Amino acid sequence: MKLITVLIVTLTGLICIPTEVSAADAKPPNVLFIAIDDQNDWIGALGGHPMAKTPQIDRLAQRGTVFLNAPCQAPLCNPSRTSLMLSLRPTTTGIYGLSPWFRTLDQFKDRITLPQHFKAHGYRTLTVGKIHHGDVGGPAQRAVEFDVWGAAGGIGVKPEKKLIGPTPMGNNPLMDWGVFPHRDEDKGDYQVANWAVEQIKSSPKDRPFFLAAGFFLPHVPCYASQKWFDLYPDDDSVLPVVKEDDRNDTPHFSWYLHWNLPEPRLKWVKDNNQWRNLVRSYLACTSFVDAQVGRLLEALDEAGLAENTIVVLWGDHGWHLGEKGITGKNSLWDRATRVPLIFAGPGINGGGRCTQPAELLDIYPTLVELCGLTKRSDLEGMSLVPQLKDVSRTRDVPAITTHNPGNHGVRSERWRYIRYADDSEELYDMKNDPNEWEDLSGRPEFASVIAEHRKWIPQRQATHAPNSAQRVLTYDKASDEAVWEGKTVRRDDPIPQ
Repeated sequence: MKLITVLIVTLTGLICIPTEVSAADAKPPNVLFIAIDDQNDWIGALGGHPMAKTPQIDRLAQRGTVFLNAPCQAPLCNPSRTSLMLSLRPTTTGIYGLSPWFRTLDQFKDRITLPQHFKAHGYRTLTVGKIHHGDVGGPAQRAVEFDVWGAAGGIGVKPEKKLIGPTPMGNNPLMDWGVFPHRDEDKGDYQVANWAVEQIKSSPKDRPFFLAAGFFLPHVPCYASQKWFDLYPDDDSVLPVVKEDDRNDTPHFSWYLHWNLPEPRLKWVKDNNQWRNLVRSYLACTSFVDAQVGRLLEALDEAGLAENTIVVLWGDHGWHLGEKGITGKNSLWDRATRVPLIFAGPGINGGGRCTQPAELLDIYPTLVELCGLTKRSDLEGMSLVPQLKDVSRTRDVPAITTHNPGNHGVRSERWRYIRYADDSEELYDMKNDPNEWEDLSGRPEFASVIAEHRKWIPQRQATHAPNSAQRVLTYDKASDEAVWEGKTVRRDDPIPQ
């Protein structure tokens, strides 16, 4: 029972009247749950690109705590989002590819997701844009996942034909970027923000909400209107710094993780004069989405809900823009795994910058604790509340990223250790070599560091779930052959370009 002392000033002096207010009378905090697809660390508050302009997300970070060392659980949409929503690792779920949808698996058809846990505690749950990966099913299944559904979001307005022309490895229609005449209002993400703003403004006063808003950009195709392009210089100063021979000391097996994908290699974007265009497009789209995030935050302020709403912003995985000779995701290096993770609101210190490792599957238990919900004992994530109260609070457990069975990245505060399914390894000192240019794994003086990180590789290594497909890799040590999306890959096969 909480006691609040009410002070009444009278002519005769100060009279103190104790008034009892039950803790049950306190209104639970709302949750605004913001996801950004394919968003790497090119955010002002994270410092991933010196020119990145994200004033709204930076303002959110200043209001709360930003985790500067938050790798995703998988560098791919479906396994990453499944892991976050269930707080289970891909090595537990067996979901490594873009399919299956986890509800099709018997062991997870009734598993309680993060929003469902909030619904069970009286929250009104709403979703718009991309939160789960792919189609969750018809109206009946949608009602199971969230109470209220908005638009799917997505690309929105598109040019009549691809702006950059044919691309290698299949000429996928998503492989496009650039500027063309269109209105921001016709973009899917603008409409996602519209719907979310209306829900915030019209939210019932007698019931807390869990509102999930998922933005599509900067996922390809990266289309932005001219005003967002104009934020970034049309010269090579905008390009990320890359090392031309960076793959010379990386294991051959590292190529298997992105063996034959629609995302073009650095060589192609350079040869076709598309590197600068791609980088500017990605940054322009990032700034556009930042503005949509700002619209949501402004709606909270205008509705008088900011003080009692916990905001968490996250990206499902990163994206290469030439680093390590590739574009796209599907790697275990920092550019594909480091994502924005920001908490702000009641119970969270402002201006926090935490360098301790954090994981996306930690969001579930963290929100449960912040909102005073019943804790669950079946989650693999750890609450980040200790770090939200004290950013220097040590966390002894590193962050683990997995891409198909046997391939893992282990990220501690200082080190990134990678082990592939064929037992090849990499080790990077992220303090002195943040670009991951010098692999230290072959040096005997770092054997103890490798041993310490190797012990965190998950002991449970689930095989691919039934009906796994798209970006699926297996490896047979006996034959030293890999199978990438159904096709055998051998050591002497030329790397697709």
